Amino acid sequence: MIGQVVISIVMHTTKVLDMKYTKEQLIDALVHEWDYLCHDDYDPEDPTPEEYRKDMEELTIEQLIEETSTDEIYTLDEFMENHL
Repeated sequence: MIGQVVISIVMHTTKVLDMKYTKEQLIDALVHEWDYLCHDDYDPEDPTPEEYRKDMEELTIEQLIEETSTDEIYTLDEFMENHL
């Protein structure tokens, strides 16, 4: 008996054309979110907001968008409205 294996690959693509947020705005929003989350759940091992900002500055716009964990349900616009 020959078995058949079906592999499904889901690719996440982000359309950056017509981007209405700058890299700096994305970084500011991510740092704001980071500060908010760390304030509520402090861990001395976590980077400071300044260290986190430096890490975010190394990322591309596509990677920054990925860091927001946004999707069709919680959109990038909602994220930016909440954290900018």
